[in-house]
Amino acid sequence: MKITFLGHSCFLLEGQSVKVLIDPFITGNPTAGAEVEDINTDYVLVTHGHGDHLGDTVQIAKQCNATVVGVLEIANYCKRQGVNAHPMQIGGSYQFGSIKVKLTQALHSSSIGGDSGPAEYLGNPCGFIIEMDGKIIYHAGDTGLFGDMELIGRLTSIDLALLPIGDNYTMGIDDAVEAVKMIDPKSVIPMHYNTFPLVEQNPEQFKEKVNAVSSAEVIILESGEEYDL
Repeated sequence: MKITFLGHSCFLLEGQSVKVLIDPFITGNPTAGAEVEDINTDYVLVTHGHGDHLGDTVQIAKQCNATVVGVLEIANYCKRQGVNAHPMQIGGSYQFGSIKVKLTQALHSSSIGGDSGPAEYLGNPCGFIIEMDGKIIYHAGDTGLFGDMELIGRLTSIDLALLPIGDNYTMGIDDAVEAVKMIDPKSVIPMHYNTFPLVEQNPEQFKEKVNAVSSAEVIILESGEEYDL
């Protein structure tokens, strides 16, 4: 399976027969690793409604005839924009052909708009556990550290964890290291950092701290770079 980091928290997972895009924040992202028009995917998974995660979901879903997957409120929002969407809730899982998706909790918020007027509530934020081509990927979404990450690691053997390290809005480096200890993944890729000044972090520091307490391999990707899982 090929994992392509497209900046911020956006990843494209390319399996043998299906492609999954997560949190496609491309337009307005100074670190975007692709153009919206060049993206091809079968599913778009959205962790929450903030603009740097919901992002270009509607446009991409329309151009690819892709299905959006997210909590009920995000799915309904996307349906109102004229795209296919599959609603779920935290703790639930669903088999989409050759892939299985389960929603996990995330400690954050979820809405759209609000900069100059009322925000629209878009349900609870979430993370995703994705089973695909014999591998299991955990995308934590935007979240703070929470104790049930240990439960995620105990119930599921995670091959790759995608964890935010940017601090301010999410876990910082030290809490993300604790997350690695609880989840115990085989490998981890840091995300949600260095997109904007408020989330500037040194991923090499994260790697050094993980290496001191865990056997997990830390992969640091620049936007647009690929990793074979």
